Amino acid sequence: MKIYYDNDADLSYLKGKKIAIIGYGIQGRGQALCLRDSGLDVVVSEMAGTPNFEQAKKDGFNPVSAAEAAAQADVIQILTQDHVQAKVYTEAIKPNLKKGKVLVFSHGFNIRFKQIKPPKNIDVIMIAPKGPGALVRRMYEEGKGVPCLVAVHQDASGNALKIALAYAKGIKGTTAGVIETTFAEETETDLFGEQAVLCGGVSELIKAGFDTLVEAGYQPEIAYFEVLHELKLITDLIQERGISGMRRGVSNTACYGDLSRGPRIITQKTRKEMKKILKEIVKGKFAKEWIGENVAGRPNFDRLLKEGDEHLIEKVGKQLREMMPWMKK
Repeated sequence: MKIYYDNDADLSYLKGKKIAIIGYGIQGRGQALCLRDSGLDVVVSEMAGTPNFEQAKKDGFNPVSAAEAAAQADVIQILTQDHVQAKVYTEAIKPNLKKGKVLVFSHGFNIRFKQIKPPKNIDVIMIAPKGPGALVRRMYEEGKGVPCLVAVHQDASGNALKIALAYAKGIKGTTAGVIETTFAEETETDLFGEQAVLCGGVSELIKAGFDTLVEAGYQPEIAYFEVLHELKLITDLIQERGISGMRRGVSNTACYGDLSRGPRIITQKTRKEMKKILKEIVKGKFAKEWIGENVAGRPNFDRLLKEGDEHLIEKVGKQLREMMPWMKK
């Protein structure tokens, strides 16, 4: 594993260049503000009339269209959502690319699955902070950084990695450490993590636990507390200390239940299904399905989301969260 730090990065590779941030969402805002505060020249693109457009103006930017930003910039960072990146690229960025420009991503989906096919005479790089944009910004303001991933897809200039590391330094990623990877590795592991563990796995495990308790006659409110509300305590411990640290941070009863019963929940059958999900990702089956879903107007996405919204755990949770003033903004 190769990790880069401040001494490995030189901001001069971005001096005199204009950086376009396409999309002023949470990640776009965080990166744009950090890059500007690092003394770099930043132009922001966002759709007029949106809350993000107004936020960009409040932050001192003069947001322009994606096409205008791409035309002005030497370095173009695409931070719109995955399913709209190809359209933005085709309509606004591609016509404004020329030899020597740099295309930047923070997630490799559209390159890995060939929804975006850049010309050969530009650099194509990735800097992916391993945290949300708000955290990137907060750590920057504290003089710290969020660990990042770096990858080079095309090195037309011969300096693509140096430019990528300069970008990482501009958001203080090199303060924490920047791990070298590939577009394929970042994309495939990211999708797998979301589907099998972080989102798909966890949410389905929560609902299964809730349903098991309710069907056994326990109050839904008690079930909610035990399988959903207290999850934050555990995930916080895991994030701070690792799994072993979490086990030493809970009661011995809970720890023994973890060690002795966990493998009965995540069985060999579950692990086999995880391997199947990973295979679908690597072979492009999921990407093809998701791209087709968007083309069709998201019928399955909307149906599945609605079904999830109607689960009893959502009704119970909404009522219980009203009892928790710390949850309210």
